[in-house]
Order: sequence, then structure tokens, then C-alpha cells
Amino acid sequence: MIKLLKNLKPYWLSIIGVIVFVFLQSLSELYLPTLMSDIVDTGVVNGDVNYIIRIGGWMILIAVIAMISSIFGSYLAAKAATGFGRDLRTKVFTKVESFSLEEFDEKGTASLIVRTTNDITQIQQLAVTMLRMFLRAPLLFIGGIIMAVLKDAELSLVLVVILPILTIAILLIAKKGMSLFKSMQIKLDKLNLVLREYLTGIRVIRAFNREVYEKKKFHKANLDLTETAKKVNLLMAILIPLMMLILNLTIVAIIWFGSIRINNGGMQVGDLMAFIQYASQIMFSLIMVSMMFIMVPRASVSAIRINEVLDVEPKIKDPMIPKESKSEMENGIKSEGIISEKDKRGYLEFDEVSFCYQGAEEPAIKKISFRSNPGELTAIIGSTGSGKSTLINLIPRFYDVTSGRILVDGVDIRELTQEKLRTKIGLVPQKAVLFTGTIAENISFGNNNLSRDEIIRAAEIAQASEFISTMEQVYDSQIAQGGTNISGGEKQRLAIARALAKHPEIYIFDDSFSSLDFKTEAKLRVAIKKETKNDTVLIIAQRVTTVMNADQIIVLDEGKIVGMGKHQDLIRTCKVYREIVASQLSEEELI
Repeated sequence: MIKLLKNLKPYWLSIIGVIVFVFLQSLSELYLPTLMSDIVDTGVVNGDVNYIIRIGGWMILIAVIAMISSIFGSYLAAKAATGFGRDLRTKVFTKVESFSLEEFDEKGTASLIVRTTNDITQIQQLAVTMLRMFLRAPLLFIGGIIMAVLKDAELSLVLVVILPILTIAILLIAKKGMSLFKSMQIKLDKLNLVLREYLTGIRVIRAFNREVYEKKKFHKANLDLTETAKKVNLLMAILIPLMMLILNLTIVAIIWFGSIRINNGGMQVGDLMAFIQYASQIMFSLIMVSMMFIMVPRASVSAIRINEVLDVEPKIKDPMIPKESKSEMENGIKSEGIISEKDKRGYLEFDEVSFCYQGAEEPAIKKISFRSNPGELTAIIGSTGSGKSTLINLIPRFYDVTSGRILVDGVDIRELTQEKLRTKIGLVPQKAVLFTGTIAENISFGNNNLSRDEIIRAAEIAQASEFISTMEQVYDSQIAQGGTNISGGEKQRLAIARALAKHPEIYIFDDSFSSLDFKTEAKLRVAIKKETKNDTVLIIAQRVTTVMNADQIIVLDEGKIVGMGKHQDLIRTCKVYREIVASQLSEEELI
């Protein structure tokens, strides 16, 4: 918690202002009972109306000062706390942006959303409360005790008995609340996960008539959270009534013993009234502390969860000083002969690359080695689970290789910054992802400096211009969240246009033609080949017709390369490829 509250430093001026106004408010409130005591003991007893009016005027002035101080203190506290919450959300979001896919898998999307929203809100609310009460409660507590002792030291012994009992009760309830709040946040994560899965998978759920099952699943998670929340609220509901009971019993005891002292002449009525006010202020300060104790356990759990995100050291980091490795440069020069390193553009090489997912027993890909040069089309084919998408995810460093190395333009990608590496790559993912905004904004997502003509040209190459022209606002037509207002094939074509508009060195198409009909796919492949004749192109595909004209076909099976070459060569030499082809093409087409 303290670690996060250090982020309040930029708001030190507001915090100083809060301290000043809270100090003025507390002193004003502590002074009012003394003035009231003077009115009763001097003005009322002696019938001095002028004295009552004069001291009453002072009371009004002090009350106004307390009110103004409270307003300005609350405003500055809210200003500092909301700014602190905004900065913390930005910090968490920026940190999450640096995560590799492995960190995302580990933390979970649903949990990260809850941590960025609900958890930070809990800490922000605590910050407001602390700024308003952290100074005020001790001032009222200490000041109240001092003033009470000055009024009557013997009667103050009542407080000596009561205060330890109240403090112990607060601490016991806070300790119990801590574990319940931790459990509550975990169950909130689970509820968020169930709800997110339901909303994102609504089509599948309805298609398989699983609404009742999902409803029961949500009800179970919701009930689990509700039961924990009930326990928490019941525990905290005990605290305030308990404190009010102790407060009232304390006042009864003060009146009881105070009346005896008044009867014995050891105390005046006004002093007793002031003593009751000071006792109430002392108890009220403890109530404020108890309110903080209600918030602190939950905020502490939230702080731990946020620190878990902020303390993550991303496994994929940029090099301290991005530079080219001389040995790799020499390898690139030697293998390319007359091509100098600075002229290299789009050269991709896998050198004995293996990768194993965290917690997996076996590597997803093993000892992969191949080269792909500018102007060449390299196709990767294989059965489901053979490691095709894993291989593709290693190129932009979504994951880091377990062993071996990947070279881009003769340089190990780990020696390039992630930004520089990904600038060289145009990726069309297996599942087309579009963003809320216009079609033009989605196409220019990778390059904001595109002219309208360049956007239109990218759409034409991707065979998307035909359906775009039928839309009411053409390229200014809005795309709904997730692209739900267009078909799967249209989403794929826009994703392809987005990659083409970026003009990268290396194009990666991860099964990006699966939602297209054969006619559109054939036209698209011809257009892409013409557009990317000087670039490196990698295609992952399930259809043999998509890969059979590639310059190089890589056949994967169980994470290993079992064949590499052209279509006709692989039919003769690679059993796995021959089986894939035979399952899709007729005997006449095999020839």
C-alpha cells in the first residue's frame, strides 16, 4: 500500500493544502465546546446577555471557519486522489502493454481488467478518506483528550477504561475483514471471467442451446461472491453499532460521575457539557479510524494485486543498446555473397529454433531451420497442433525462443527493439481483429500517415473495395466493436488491407484466407503476389491450393520440419504432405 501511495508525490501542493485546512477545521471544532462551556458557566449562570451574544458570535465565526476549511479540504483531497487514481491506471495500463503473451496468459485478461478498474477505485477511495481523516482523526483524538483532561482530570479516567476496549474491538474486526476482502476480490475476478466468456461467446452458447448451463454457472459465481460480501458487510455492520453503543454508554458514565462531581462542587455544568462534547469528539475520531479500517483491508488486497502487475518483469525486453551483432552480420554477408548488410531488407532466417510453452512437457516446435528471402513466397502447412501458429508468433517476439535464434536482415531479433522489429512486419492474424472506428481508420491502423488514395489502393488489393463501396458512408463507415457488423470474410479482407497499407518488409498471413471463397482467394493471391514481389511473404494455410504455387513449402508435423521444397518435389518425397494433398485434391489434380 505504502509503495502505491508514493504516487501521490506529484500532488504535494494539494496535500499540503488539505493538511492546512484539516488542521484549521480540527482546531475550530476543538475550540467550540470551550466557548459553549463559557456561555453556560458565565453567561447563563450570571444572566449576562451581552456575554452570551459576544461569545455566541465567536462560536458562529469559528463554525464558519470550520465549514470553509471542510469544503476546501474535501475539494483538494478529491483532486489529489482522483489524479492519483488516473496516474495509477495509466501506470498499470502502460505496464500491461509491455507484457508478452506469456504474462497475459499467466495473469488472465479478466483479472487484469478488474485490477485496472475496481482495484484502483478501491485505493483511490482510500486515498480520499486518508487525506481527509488521517490528520483529522489524530488531532481530534489527542486534542480531545487534552481538552477533556484540562476540564476535569478525574472524570477523564472513564476514557482510560473505555478507549482500550474500543481499540481492541476495531483491530479484531479489521483482522478478520482482511481475509474476507481478499477472498472477495478473487471471487470478483471469477465472476468477471464468467461474464466475459458469456458475452464474447454468446453466438456459440446460443447455437448449442447452453444458455441454461451458462446461467447456472453465472448464478454460482454470483452467489459465491454475494455470500462472501454478506459476511464482509455483516462484520463491518457490527463495527459502527458497537462503537455507537460504547459511545452512548461512555456518555451515560460521564453524566453519572459528572453529576456526582457537580453535586460535590468539583465541577460546573458547563464544564460537564464541554467534557461530553470532547468525549464525543474522541469517540468520533475513533469512528473515523474504524471507517478507515473498513476500507484499508479491501484496499490492501487491491494494492497487493496491483503491485503484482507492476512488479512483473516482462520476459521479453528491448536490448539496452540496440546494435547489430558482428558475427550475425558476417553470416548474413557470407550467405548472401555480394549483398552488403545495410542493403538487406526482408531476409528472414530460423536457425535451430525450439520453443516450449511455460509448464508444457514437450516443446511446441523443435530445431526449426529455414530461410525466406525477399521476392519469395514461403508457405507453411501441417495438421492441427503441428506448431504453425507458434512458429509465426515467434517472429514478432510475442514469445521468445527457448533455444536457437531468429534472424531478420541478418540480425538476431533479440538485438532489435520490439518497435523496430515489428515495424518490419505486417501480420494478418488467424482471427481477424478490428477496432471501433471507421474502415479507413482500421486500414491505416499500422500507418497513420496514409493518404485516402493509399487506403483505397490497399483495400482494392485485398479485394475489399467491392463490399466497402456498397456501404452508405464507404470508407467512413463505422466498424462496431469487434467488427460484429460485417462478415468473417469481410473482416479478413480488411485485416489483409491493414497489413498491405503498412508496406512492411515481411508479410505474415496466418491462415488468413480461410473465410474467403475460392474465387476471391485466387484473385487475392494474384494481387498480393504482384504487390509483394520485392518483399518476403509467409503464408500459413490449410488449403493445398493456397500453398501449391509457393516458392518454398515447409511441412510441419508434431513441431518438426518433415519436408521442405516445392509442391511437386514434396509429393514425391514427403509422406505427410502427400497425405494432406490426397485428402483435398483428386488424383487428376495431383499430377
